[in-house]
Amino acid sequence: MSANAIPNGNSSGPTTQKPSNKLNANSSSSSSIRDASNLSDVRAALAALHVRETNITNRLNALLSSQADLSRELGRLDLLRANLGSQVIATRSISNGMLSSAADTAGRLSSRVKDLDLEKDRVQQTLKVVEQVAELKACVHGVVGSMGAPQDWEAAAGYISRASKVPEPIIRGAFAASMVPSVEVPDAPWVTLENAKESLCGLFLREFEKAAKEGDGAKVTRFFKLFPLIGRGDVGLDVYGRYVCQGVAGTARATLRAEPGNAGRKDGFFYANALTKLFEHIAQIVENHSGLVERHYGEGKMLKVIERLQMEADVQGGIILDSWSDERGVDRKLTDAKSYPFSFLVQSFLPPQRTLTGTPRMNSPAVGGSNNVRNSEDEGVDMKEVDGLLSEISVMLGRWSLYSRFLAGKCKNPDTPEDAPLSIPEVVTKSNLNRKISAKLTSPYNSLAMFFFRRSVEKAFQLDESPTGLSLSLNKPIDANAPYIISAVDDIMYIVSAIIQKAISTSQRDVAASVIPDVGRVLGSDFIGMVQRRMRDESYPQPAVQGGLPPENKIIAFIVLINSLDVAKDYLARIITAQLGTSPDQPNGASHPNPLASNFPFDHDVTFVTSALNTLNTTFSLKTSELISDALKVLFTFVVKQRLKPVLVEAFRDVDYWRSEDELAEIARQNDEDEDEVIDRVQRRFEHGWDQLMKPIARLMTPKTFAALVDLTATDLSKTLEKRVWSYSGKASAYGVIRMERDFSGIISTVSRGNYAVKEMFARVSQILMVADMEDEEWEEISSGDGEDGIQWVLTEDERRRARHLVKATI
Repeated sequence: MSANAIPNGNSSGPTTQKPSNKLNANSSSSSSIRDASNLSDVRAALAALHVRETNITNRLNALLSSQADLSRELGRLDLLRANLGSQVIATRSISNGMLSSAADTAGRLSSRVKDLDLEKDRVQQTLKVVEQVAELKACVHGVVGSMGAPQDWEAAAGYISRASKVPEPIIRGAFAASMVPSVEVPDAPWVTLENAKESLCGLFLREFEKAAKEGDGAKVTRFFKLFPLIGRGDVGLDVYGRYVCQGVAGTARATLRAEPGNAGRKDGFFYANALTKLFEHIAQIVENHSGLVERHYGEGKMLKVIERLQMEADVQGGIILDSWSDERGVDRKLTDAKSYPFSFLVQSFLPPQRTLTGTPRMNSPAVGGSNNVRNSEDEGVDMKEVDGLLSEISVMLGRWSLYSRFLAGKCKNPDTPEDAPLSIPEVVTKSNLNRKISAKLTSPYNSLAMFFFRRSVEKAFQLDESPTGLSLSLNKPIDANAPYIISAVDDIMYIVSAIIQKAISTSQRDVAASVIPDVGRVLGSDFIGMVQRRMRDESYPQPAVQGGLPPENKIIAFIVLINSLDVAKDYLARIITAQLGTSPDQPNGASHPNPLASNFPFDHDVTFVTSALNTLNTTFSLKTSELISDALKVLFTFVVKQRLKPVLVEAFRDVDYWRSEDELAEIARQNDEDEDEVIDRVQRRFEHGWDQLMKPIARLMTPKTFAALVDLTATDLSKTLEKRVWSYSGKASAYGVIRMERDFSGIISTVSRGNYAVKEMFARVSQILMVADMEDEEWEEISSGDGEDGIQWVLTEDERRRARHLVKATI
């Protein structure tokens, strides 16, 4: 047991530095000895202790063997430390004995160099002051000498300009005050220079004004260039601004001097030309003189001249606009336009009136149509005068826009990128002329344009004519040219194009923002409302007798109104695309550059106007499309559907899909008929009836409206054919189903002739007959294919199974 005590005693010390798992192993060994219950457990525990003893012994031997190497390394380190200590002592002695003197010498040299640099800098500064004082003295004496007998004003101004480059502290310093004065010039230099500036400024002003009165341009330019040299640039710019403004005012007054008897003022564009000449004169001054001003007064100084010119433009432009407004009687015309009753339009939307004979009115809302037209035209507003007034205002607004754009370019910050949009400068936006143009031109233009367009719509409907010689009989030729529309459409759309073009030519965002939406509102309320009222009250294709057909003239009139809406929609779309520079006919959506960019260069005006035009087109298209859709439903219900029923009845007369092929052949022989003719009878009958029904309508309608009518007809016909197919369920023979598929395919081909997409509306009928005519193997393959047959089914599974039972069961 002594052997067991040795490892336990040795391991008691280092066990605190062992990992916890080792401790756990020791404790487990001890516990296993305590838990031993027989001899084998004791022996196993003893063997484990022997193994632990061997491991610990080996580790201790390894530590003891490495102790000698550690001792040798520690000895070598002690030797190295002794050697390094001696080296440190030697180095310190060298530093103290040799380098300290060199460091002191370097410090003294550095201090001396700094002193020399300071002295050199002070000498240079002194020399500079002396040079500046000498320059100041030369300039002072030069000014006095030039202003004496020679009277060389350019030289005097040049000396003052040179003296202005000397710093103010030097000019007013004690050194200059003691060195510059002389017997000839006893005053302090700043006093002498200031007196010279005042004297020269007064002289230049007198000479400038004298030259301006004499009209001597060279002399004016000579003295204008001298003001900035004597530090009186503001005075020069001010007097120059007055000078050019006098020229502007004189030209404007001369322009307004009418010919004897005021004959010139009667010209429709007299005041527009006067305003144009005013703007052109100012622009010419700015363009020709900006280089001179910028060169002698500095960059950006032309802006002050522009501001002075704009003040004069406010005055002269205001005189022109006031004279124009009084001469043209604009306020009276605005009052007349705002009080105009639009009697025809108002009465047209009232409940329809009837004469004693019961015939509803056609051209006038009241009895005596033609006389009423004449009275309506004479209700106080001359449309030619309004049109001329709008043209004159548009020219003046366009010139104002060009003038504003020119000034925006001249006032543009040089650092602004070239492709950046222009911004209207404050010199324009805050000017009195801008406010007067808004009050005297923009607002009247918006009001008069609205009145002119609405009155034009009213007059177009007053003078409206429908195409003559139209007939639903194919035997009667039509002399008129397609499309067959009311004359009001051409008249109104011509006015729409003119109004929009004229509004855009003004290049004014406020005008476009008012006129374009107003055009949309009038088209939506008056034009579409008028057509809708006529459809409802005058040409509604309702049968005169229950179960009968509508009168032919009602049908034709209704079709003409449908065509008119469709053509009006296309006309407006063309007008808008022409203004936007786009064309739907170009491939890949290609488009020309937007022409509006040249009319609206400021900020986001192009985007705004483009959006307004697109909104007008979209809104009108939606309203017309909705009314066309409703009208086509009426036309289909009362005209096509009523006539299509007998066509189907005739087509399927005596049809016997329950007969076999042999039975059908036997019947053909008994009736002395060809078997192929009997088989194709349904298709031929339907095609004949369809052509008799639809061709007269097709030659009257526009292609798009007729295609929409065919779509409506095909949708209804597909439901009718589907009901007919299901009616043969369990009754048709196998050969009858083949004939049925052939007949129905022929009908579908006839209806979809010229428009293959119509066939999609008959997809249910086609699939029903396809499933019914399938071979059993093909049906089983499709049924078990789990949607992998490649067919896009519009039938449900129940409907497909029902279609398989279309053929009657054989016994």
